[in-house]
Amino acid sequence: MKISYLGITRDVRVITALLLLSLTACAGVRNPHQTGVTVLDASETGTVAGSGIESQDIVSICDEMARKLLNTPQIMNAVVPPTVFVKPVENNTRFPINSEIFTDYIQGRLLSQSNGKFTFLARENMAALEDERNLKREGAVTASSDPYVQEFLGADYIITGKLTGQSTRTSAGMSDFILYNFQLIDTRTSAIIWGGQRTVKKQSVEEAVYR
Repeated sequence: MKISYLGITRDVRVITALLLLSLTACAGVRNPHQTGVTVLDASETGTVAGSGIESQDIVSICDEMARKLLNTPQIMNAVVPPTVFVKPVENNTRFPINSEIFTDYIQGRLLSQSNGKFTFLARENMAALEDERNLKREGAVTASSDPYVQEFLGADYIITGKLTGQSTRTSAGMSDFILYNFQLIDTRTSAIIWGGQRTVKKQSVEEAVYR
């Protein structure tokens, strides 16, 4: 379909594309190929961001904590790989987060990089594991004499995480300081074997909505 305006013939599709380009530029979202979605690396800071907990914070902090945990003497020098349970992080900031992101990411990093230095416990699947154990004890799926259905492994160490925040708001914008604190705790003695921290401070003119 063609239209003519002031003697200049323009393709309707070109006009539509220019309008979409203008709207995207006004929105302020980086989209060089004019696609519906811009794909970014999770470690990259995007143009849609606020002063809260972003993907790049989670990636960089969990990577750092995993590296430091692997260098802990109790882990490096262990003759038998210790059993470890990663506890969901405690969020004491004003930002809502899915705590499983930290748990899954740091555990996944440790699993892929530890070369068998850890034995992780799947405590988040405890209900399903108990059901399976009961079925085995009853002989419904395996002989009740199976020696491995008597008990679950206990944890030698627990990895904990806590996020603590302090916020400031003025007419000029907002500022957020967040302390990320992780610990490796010996379950037999309650001793803190290792501790790692990272602080992040951000300022933003506009409030972002986190869900």
